[in-house]
Amino acid sequence: MPKYLVQASYTAEGLKGLHKDKASGRREAVSHSVAALGGKLEAMYFAFGQDDVCVIVDLPDHASAAAFCMAASASGLVRTHTTPLMTVDEADEALKKNVDYRAPGHRR
Repeated sequence: MPKYLVQASYTAEGLKGLHKDKASGRREAVSHSVAALGGKLEAMYFAFGQDDVCVIVDLPDHASAAAFCMAASASGLVRTHTTPLMTVDEADEALKKNVDYRAPGHRR
């Protein structure tokens, strides 16, 4: 099942909700939402800096990942950024592929 890194930043109202729910409550809510889409919450970390929370989820496909992130963002209380993740084996498979690519400004 594909893995996704979801990085999120809370709005001021979202942070007020986090204070009410607590971090464990948010983990439960995220886990429930992901499971309802046929996926699994692998990890959830709270962070300093630009992102307030980083989540790694297994979801069946890109549409499910998009649905999850759009639902969170539609709340208006959190902004998300999603990155599809590859395993080492998948990266090795990609590196084996021969790509006919011409860099900008270069001739063949």
